[in-house]
Amino acid sequence: MIETPSGKGAGDENFPVGSFLLPKPLRPHVAVYYAFARAADDIADNPALEPRDKVDRLEAFDRAVTGQDDADDPALAKAHAVRRSFLQTGVHLDHARDLLSAFKQDAVKTRYNSWDDVIDYCNRSAAPVGRFLLELHGEDRAGFAWSDQLCNALQVLNHLQDCADDYNQMNRVYLPGDWMAENNVTVDDLKASQSSSGLRRVIDRCLEETDKLVNDAEKLPGNLTNRRLAMESAVIVRIARKLTTKLKRQDPVKMRVELSKPDFISCSLRGALAGLLR
Repeated sequence: MIETPSGKGAGDENFPVGSFLLPKPLRPHVAVYYAFARAADDIADNPALEPRDKVDRLEAFDRAVTGQDDADDPALAKAHAVRRSFLQTGVHLDHARDLLSAFKQDAVKTRYNSWDDVIDYCNRSAAPVGRFLLELHGEDRAGFAWSDQLCNALQVLNHLQDCADDYNQMNRVYLPGDWMAENNVTVDDLKASQSSSGLRRVIDRCLEETDKLVNDAEKLPGNLTNRRLAMESAVIVRIARKLTTKLKRQDPVKMRVELSKPDFISCSLRGALAGLLR
């Protein structure tokens, strides 16, 4: 058995996965891609596995995606399924392989020296999701410039939501190390019951940069030809904006900061309408 299921699913994400807004014929391909990504991420996040074991399992996924091994191996079913889906739809295999690159990095890397280091990770752990969706819908690759910003913003927001848990459970810190040093923050600040003043400044600086990402991402819906994908992307932009606002007001070390059900419904309705009328 190569997979190590965590029990997490689409309902645990900050964004809708394969929602009814997307064209019905494409939703099965989105589900296949998400299942692959979830399985690979679960391997990288499993605290019971040694780093080398994680990398070996993820490299087996990579061989399956590129067609280098037995396509009948049930232990690699999700990786083979994503390969078949990509070949059928013409989506580039890099959008699966880049995720594996990021997850292999998660297995061995626990600190990030700068904001640029964080974004480099996001460019492989998050941006491929947006690129996959744009290619799947036949959109121009020029849209990657905006979808990358949206997906990277969501990834940073997730890191901030989980900053204490990531450190306490997996010894991972995605906060930029140079910003932490400038504010006299150490990883021990993440063990406290609430953010120190220095840690709050680091979080706020991350949120300032995230605002810039979301500002760029707002250009995405209006530049998409597929109306349904435009509606979906407009919803996700609203979610990113709302979550950024909540993280500015609440302390992710003290409590889990997330959207309420009314927040999510409001973002969905307003975003869908904005995408429809783009």
